[in-house]
Amino acid sequence: MTGIVSLIADEFILGNMLVVFTGVCALLSFISGAATTAILINWARHRQMSSEYAMSLALEAMLLLLFGLLGANLETYVAVILPSTVMVLCFIMGLQNAIVTKLSQAQIRTTHVTGLVTDLGIELGKLIYWNRRHRDGTSSLVRADRDKLGIHLLILSMFFVGGVSGAFGFKHLGFIATLPLAFLLLLMAAIPMYDDIAPRLLRLRQLKELKQSFSSAADKAPEP
Repeated sequence: MTGIVSLIADEFILGNMLVVFTGVCALLSFISGAATTAILINWARHRQMSSEYAMSLALEAMLLLLFGLLGANLETYVAVILPSTVMVLCFIMGLQNAIVTKLSQAQIRTTHVTGLVTDLGIELGKLIYWNRRHRDGTSSLVRADRDKLGIHLLILSMFFVGGVSGAFGFKHLGFIATLPLAFLLLLMAAIPMYDDIAPRLLRLRQLKELKQSFSSAADKAPEP
């Protein structure tokens, strides 16, 4: 969102209010996506559900499917579809970023590459820092968090791989390239959601069978 906010400020000074309005809508869509994830996760946590993150993933998957459908008609109805597509994408990014932020307890933000690279540089600085000049007991040793360093390197690498894969898929397949990703997300979300739904379905079935047994017993009872 750094570029979006910078664009809003720049275009506001230049007087391009339509671009400013578009940028504000994109920013609000991102915020709405993050807020939606927070609502879904906290709602599930209060009910001790297994699908506290799965519901946001499922919503993200459905919106990716929607993006694929909107994008397929982009050239036909560009004036209507293009703004909607941008809003959907920003909402999806807000959803996804908030999922990882909540999951990592605000340690990782996957779409915020500037912060990711900054944290990576900090840990690298700690890693190469020399401690031999410090006398024992005068100060604590500087130590890099190697686990955090590895995670940030992995995320940065996967971000790059994802960008290359997305560009390659869009070049050769078009917007339909989002469909495998959407189905993969749905599959990941389906298991914990089923774990929450299955016991409820079982209880409903048991209640139904119990009502039927009471009804049968009442029908068989002799009339006075």
